[in-house]
Amino acid sequence: MRFAHPWYFLLLILLLPLIYFEFRKRRSAIVFSDITFLKTAGMRGKLMQHLPSFLNLFVLVLLVIGLSRPQEGRVYEEIETRGVDIMLCLDISTSMRAEDFQPKNRLYVAKERAKEFVEKREGDRIGLVVFAADALTQCPLTLDHSVLKDLMNYVDFGLLEDGTAIGTGLATTVNRLKNSKAQQKTIILLTDGVNNRGEIDPVSAARIAQTFGIRVYCIGVGTKGLVPYPVDHQIFGRTYTQVEIDFDMDILNEIAGITGGHAFLASDAAALKATYDEIDRMEPTTFKMIQHTVHEEKADDIMKAAVITFIVNMFLSFVVLRRLP
Repeated sequence: MRFAHPWYFLLLILLLPLIYFEFRKRRSAIVFSDITFLKTAGMRGKLMQHLPSFLNLFVLVLLVIGLSRPQEGRVYEEIETRGVDIMLCLDISTSMRAEDFQPKNRLYVAKERAKEFVEKREGDRIGLVVFAADALTQCPLTLDHSVLKDLMNYVDFGLLEDGTAIGTGLATTVNRLKNSKAQQKTIILLTDGVNNRGEIDPVSAARIAQTFGIRVYCIGVGTKGLVPYPVDHQIFGRTYTQVEIDFDMDILNEIAGITGGHAFLASDAAALKATYDEIDRMEPTTFKMIQHTVHEEKADDIMKAAVITFIVNMFLSFVVLRRLP
């Protein structure tokens, strides 16, 4: 709250002599044969006697406040961004059910680390493509990171037919990013498998990304050797078996090399977090936040209150608090 013309408050000084003379002036007197009814009035009678004067003073104070133009400000923020447009490309094939990434499976941990990464990228537009045997755009590029994170929560197994189409996933992601006007365009590709589905091979997709000036960071997740994999039975419930899931780190290195990115191997949850932190450092974002305040006039409300109080006082003076001349 602020006052556009605060010097009007100096008028309140003029109210002091009015208050002084109001309480010092002599009251009119009448001759009346019986004044015993005045004894029943007590303190309430004295307050009612001065009520019109108090109301008049209150009206004058409200008028002074109204003249000073009270204003209530609201702060608005505008983000002028020169950040990076980033598309996340996430493998949701069933091999991501492996539980070598504690506390849960690879997909769960990958989503949590991705959400942490998104929170740090204020000012960047970020989107999400998921892939298995085919690819699906889960979220287009957006500055509303809360919506993106909510949509990540719905990413799960079964959205697409099982398989690992790395090339199709990457090509779909490039298609979502190719028309971006951002100075930097980046894809973060995360997979734990070998390309075995799709009509586009990963190298061809990487060359398409290179054509549009898109840098690809590749993350291979998983540990070498046997890993615990859940198997659900209708009778016995969930049991675990040890399986070996292979992934093609060589093709990820080739994709990164073609596009000018980097390839990382994340063998556990901590390594995956460190990988996202490294990408965050390698792709700095720059944006400028502009704040401006819009003030809303409140003088009308104050003046209305003054008018209403004046009318009420006039009504009381003619009816309840009527005085003899």
